[in-house]
Amino acid sequence: MKALNKLTAPKAVAPERIIQFGEGNFLRAFVDWIVKNMNDKTDFNSSVVIVQGTPDAFVMQLLQGQDFLYHVNLQGRLDGEAVNSLDRIDVISRGISPFTQTDAFLALADQPEMRFVISNTTEAGIAYDDTCKLSDRPASSYPGKLTQLLYRRYKTFNGAADKGFIIMPCELIFENGHHLKDIINKYIELWTDDFGADYEGFKNWFNTYNYVCATLVDRIVPGFPRKEINEIQEKLGYKDNVVVQGEAFHLWVIERASNISLEQLRAEFPADRAGLQVLITDSEAPYHERKVTLLNGPHTVLSPVAYLSGVNIVRDACNHPVIGKYIHKVQFDELMQTLNLPMDELQKFGSDVLERFNNPYVDHQVTSIMLNAFPKFQTRDLPGLKVYLERKGELPKGIVLGLAALITYYKGGKREDGAEIAPKDDQRIMDLLTELWATGDTRKVAEGVLAAKDLIWGEEHGDLNTVPGLTDLVTEYLDKIQANGMLETVKEVVEA
Repeated sequence: MKALNKLTAPKAVAPERIIQFGEGNFLRAFVDWIVKNMNDKTDFNSSVVIVQGTPDAFVMQLLQGQDFLYHVNLQGRLDGEAVNSLDRIDVISRGISPFTQTDAFLALADQPEMRFVISNTTEAGIAYDDTCKLSDRPASSYPGKLTQLLYRRYKTFNGAADKGFIIMPCELIFENGHHLKDIINKYIELWTDDFGADYEGFKNWFNTYNYVCATLVDRIVPGFPRKEINEIQEKLGYKDNVVVQGEAFHLWVIERASNISLEQLRAEFPADRAGLQVLITDSEAPYHERKVTLLNGPHTVLSPVAYLSGVNIVRDACNHPVIGKYIHKVQFDELMQTLNLPMDELQKFGSDVLERFNNPYVDHQVTSIMLNAFPKFQTRDLPGLKVYLERKGELPKGIVLGLAALITYYKGGKREDGAEIAPKDDQRIMDLLTELWATGDTRKVAEGVLAAKDLIWGEEHGDLNTVPGLTDLVTEYLDKIQANGMLETVKEVVEA
């Protein structure tokens, strides 16, 4: 088996145009994979310089030992077909540690062809630390480091209009780009005295000629395939120590910054011409809502329904003759009707979600989804329940059944097959459910859960007993689950 490096495998050479903060699995299986596809299928012709995200250099050392070559193993279903592919990624030119190579890091700003900054520094990475100084080597926070880099570029090119960056953070924060831009402006204010006479010019250059885009990223990336690595390396013929595994599905929604047009952004980042699911749009918000509603929403309610019906794996739930119909009902007939995007887009996304649920390579336990399930229902399903009622004049029976199943799950005890039911949540929620179920009165159980605005639903939603018909329907489903079992109750709802 050969070592993997540029002597044993071909590696493309392209201008360094992308600064990537982070070397983790997600960026390598998502962003760098996308760049590879754009290089192969368009004239993008760009390579990536990695800026190490933390002082721990383990992954960077492994990548460096392979001349930054590695493979992405994509698994899942696309258009009804099982996918298990291996792609060699050759777009990373080099890596820099800002902690030990501060001068080399700052010198990235001096390269005239640099155009993009991409990051995934975790949700905690886009944060403001007022102890950061411009003179730090480097600043402790990611936005602080980026502000240092931006100022160096402003100075090097005398505030040239064509030398700003297109900045696309991938952290899992709604409106991540808005937050990042606000924090950079905070650092500009904090370091006003350090900038001196450059302050006004630098501030204007950053806000006029740099384009900070909010983005939504979507691809599940399990990471290094420990179980299958020997088999994968045999198949490759290379000893690749940084193979990264991800699902076949991908989506990147990029909201244009207010100071750049859609046409310019699409021309500079031609992902659409590469046939990728990268959507450059005016607003990320409806797509964020779509993902939360049509991916996370069905997950949250299918889990207790499937589990109490004796089904443990999400894929098996999708293929179950009754539970599969229930998932489809919640997805297409209920939650999808509450969104404001074109129906053909929603139906395509909904179908993609079901393919992802049906991934033949991942045994996704429904119990893992049920951790902290009430807060998940509150954010993912309750808004849809209310919108559906408003639009249709009736409650969405599938979603309400999911809530009743969740309440039943928190009763504990045993399933019909003897499996122990062991719910996990905030202890106060657990105590409330134990107290309510001890009454033996399903009406009191329903009323008590729906009234828990301080503990579960929040002031935004209030006491859910005020939602017309909800208390009655939850009670009805609780009674039916107790009397007939979960599966029979599901069958009645989907066949009604």
